[in-house]
Amino acid sequence: MDILITLLAFLFVLALVIIAHELGHFGAAKGFGIKVEEFGIGFPPRLITVQRGETLYSLNAIPLGGFTKMAGEEDPNIERSLASQKPWKRLVVLSAGSVMNFLLPFLLISIALMIPHQAVYSDVNIVEISPGSPAQSAGLQPGDRLLAINGREIESLIDVNRYIQLNLGKEISMVYERTGSEYVTSLVPRWKPPEDQGSIGVALKAENIEVVSQSLPFWEAIPQGVRETFETLVLFKNSILSLLTGAAPAGGVTGPVGIAQLTGEVARAGVSPLLEFAAFLSINLGIINLLPLPALDGGRIMFVLLEWIRKGKKISPKKEGLVHLAGFILLMLLMLAVTVQDLARIIGGGGPLP
Repeated sequence: MDILITLLAFLFVLALVIIAHELGHFGAAKGFGIKVEEFGIGFPPRLITVQRGETLYSLNAIPLGGFTKMAGEEDPNIERSLASQKPWKRLVVLSAGSVMNFLLPFLLISIALMIPHQAVYSDVNIVEISPGSPAQSAGLQPGDRLLAINGREIESLIDVNRYIQLNLGKEISMVYERTGSEYVTSLVPRWKPPEDQGSIGVALKAENIEVVSQSLPFWEAIPQGVRETFETLVLFKNSILSLLTGAAPAGGVTGPVGIAQLTGEVARAGVSPLLEFAAFLSINLGIINLLPLPALDGGRIMFVLLEWIRKGKKISPKKEGLVHLAGFILLMLLMLAVTVQDLARIIGGGGPLP
């Protein structure tokens, strides 16, 4: 039963983010009059095909992606081809998939907030202060109870971590309670704290924990979903900057099998967490596809930008096609290697990577 839940949850999440991505390409291409030869979910071999007008719609056997096959993606000599369009139109079509992946979380998170789900509330108390840390400089002490950060009420440990990570390198105000009185202080969370210390240098403990079932009405869920989506994008940005600057250690890389395992764990927590996880993956997919790597949307965008820099002089369609083919092969080999790594970890009894 656990395997079935994991498989169904994985396919559900994957279908959401992939269909949204490919619909972005498909809609933009159709809008500009570009011929779409095939709209496929999954990779061949084909399982089911339906012909509607000039486009073949296919459901394929390998559920690890999708594609929108447009006429003449590298060859401008083909009628109604992608390559024959003006550069700005090609940029719109190529980036539309990622744009849809950035828009989808607004909907998913809003729906997740409207569905009954478990919410954790607790007091958050400081139990330890690191010497020389921002928290010590701000006058915080063990025993203080954190009440708010930048005017936003603290309802759990998750809130504290989220609000701090959203404001790395920026001054934040903190309201805390000590011996029955409230005080306000300010500090700057560090991008690169010393080992075994957090961004502000405190150890926290949740007390008086209460778990309640709640759901928000749509007029509250939609604006909160919008806010949480924007905050998730900021957290992504901060995470990437932390990795690039060495402020955070590079975590393990996981592939489809590892993501499926993690999806199964999230699915057991309920529909609402699963939708939030799908939103997270959608943003992840949108960012990855914009990376300037061959075979990805970002790689194709780079060729359009090169053409613009070269004042309309195109790269040979044959050369561009070979570059994307080589990139696709390398991408598949990398996926295979990561999958083998995930299988070895699972067989060895390992859980999902954090």
